Amino acid sequence: MAPEPAPGRTMVPLVPALVMLGLVAGAHGDSKPVFIKVPEDQTGLSGGVASFVCQATGEPKPRITWMKKGKKVSSQRFEVIEFDDGAGSVLRIQPLRVQRDEAIYECTATNSLGEINTSAKLSVLEEEQLPPGFPSIDMGPQLKVVEKARTATMLCAAGGNPDPEISWFKDFLPVDPATSNGRIKQLRSGALQIESSEESDQGKYECVATNSAGTRYSAPANLYVRGPAAWAQSLMGVWSHPSRLLGVCACVCAHTGTLICV
Repeated sequence: MAPEPAPGRTMVPLVPALVMLGLVAGAHGDSKPVFIKVPEDQTGLSGGVASFVCQATGEPKPRITWMKKGKKVSSQRFEVIEFDDGAGSVLRIQPLRVQRDEAIYECTATNSLGEINTSAKLSVLEEEQLPPGFPSIDMGPQLKVVEKARTATMLCAAGGNPDPEISWFKDFLPVDPATSNGRIKQLRSGALQIESSEESDQGKYECVATNSAGTRYSAPANLYVRGPAAWAQSLMGVWSHPSRLLGVCACVCAHTGTLICV
């Protein structure tokens, strides 16, 4: 016989209670990977650059791996750069080679609860094969020295048909102005404006022009962020020894910190 409940107490059936407990724990526990950024098909220029970006969420945090033709990517020209504790990854290929690099690249996100896959196709063209309207970089970013807390602007202008969209990479990772609390903005011109510059903004910047015809990368340019004393010292160094930085005569615009060839 089932035991009688004590006076003033209510007995809760054991099995439904355990089920409810499991549901509550599951709501706040582990979850399978879900993609939040997936790589996109690209057409690049021989000798140029291609970057595929892939990111997933889940609990535990998933890990990203890249495959080409069923094998993990491995080449001196292939570089994998992780972010978000490994839940995000950039596959960068440079310099691009016709035929050799043309393939479907697969991104896999894995955690203890499962695995998901997505893929993107890379096409590579020689200069003489470029279709009309393929993006051009009319003005790329230039080497810049800026005083800490000042505004730095990395310029970029591109042409093509249709008009290309411009995006930015810093140290081979995509720049997302939305995560900067308004401190980093991409202007309508395509330039990247960095307000209240910090030492963490220092790095190598590339602008990327993309339209339906293909993708073209600018040459990279370094941004240096210096404290007031170091910034003044770097100015003196350029004035006294211009060849140390560029190998040609140069000066620094005191207002913008831009190195100018003369």
